[in-house]
Amino acid sequence: MATSYLDHNLALLAHLRSILIALGEAEQIPDDSHALFLERFDDLLESLPHVPEDRPLGQDLICQVFHRYPQVAHLVPRDLLWFFGGDCLHYMPDEEIALYQELDERRYAAEEAGEPFDWNMEKQLLALPENSPKH
Repeated sequence: MATSYLDHNLALLAHLRSILIALGEAEQIPDDSHALFLERFDDLLESLPHVPEDRPLGQDLICQVFHRYPQVAHLVPRDLLWFFGGDCLHYMPDEEIALYQELDERRYAAEEAGEPFDWNMEKQLLALPENSPKH
């Protein structure tokens, strides 16, 4: 089922938030600023649907996850790094950036043609080896 690109990333943010909540509940956070960080995260979740092009807060928060919570950095969805861009791209190798550039080109082409676009399916197709049949 195809969902909008924004909805896809909002779902990933909600998932990341649940990971951060669990981290706090497991008392693996040494300082009190975790609650403030989650408040800022909630602000992002609330504002992003209304102002999707306003992504600096998201860039800042995702980068902070890598610095503040290195124990869960590997759980940050790669799609969020691409979605927010900017400094988040420093956490992606060049090959991965190239894959996401191709995905974006396919998404834009589908939008221009008025066709549905399934981000996850297209990502899986791009990840197939070169000699695999693609639709």
